Amino acid sequence: MIRSSSGFRLPFLADVALAVAVLAVLTLVVARGLWEPMEILVGDARVADGDSLVIGGERVRLAGIDAPELAQICTRDGTSYACGRDARMALEELVDGKAISCRHRERDRYGRILGYCDAGGVDLNREMVRAGWAVAYGDFDGVEREARQASRGIWAGAFDRPQEWRQQHGGLAEDEHRTAVFARMSAYIWDWFD
Repeated sequence: MIRSSSGFRLPFLADVALAVAVLAVLTLVVARGLWEPMEILVGDARVADGDSLVIGGERVRLAGIDAPELAQICTRDGTSYACGRDARMALEELVDGKAISCRHRERDRYGRILGYCDAGGVDLNREMVRAGWAVAYGDFDGVEREARQASRGIWAGAFDRPQEWRQQHGGLAEDEHRTAVFARMSAYIWDWFD
């Protein structure tokens, strides 16, 4: 084993140097997330479906969630119901003519803004998951767990996750909404307190 004159093993120093390099890279990634400016879109919204709005001609996909598709059918107590339409109605009730504010940094591969939106101080993304009308899709796992345990919305019966339903019915395939590292860390922290 090779030792330096001070008695430290050289592999130990290499491990320390690697750890410092990894921490430096992580710090830069988080700092980039902090410095990357958020854009804000404000206006009246039309609800397109359970996880999409149209504001001033811009299509906004609520980030971190996935609601049943408009044509999607779920079951509850052995009876089929239009859960996609119910999810849209739930979002319409939350919006209810209020001015909407959406924070965003990016667009999805279909050109839609991926936004975190609120209506009159109500976090639409979080509330749709909390009410059981959307599943966590990159964020809000703790909120989904709460809705599932309380059998709210679609969790009161049986359903295909919207992504699976789209794949089976030839709909748009999309990836989970992976937000910036800092946003995902803060969503995790908020979920932990929920």
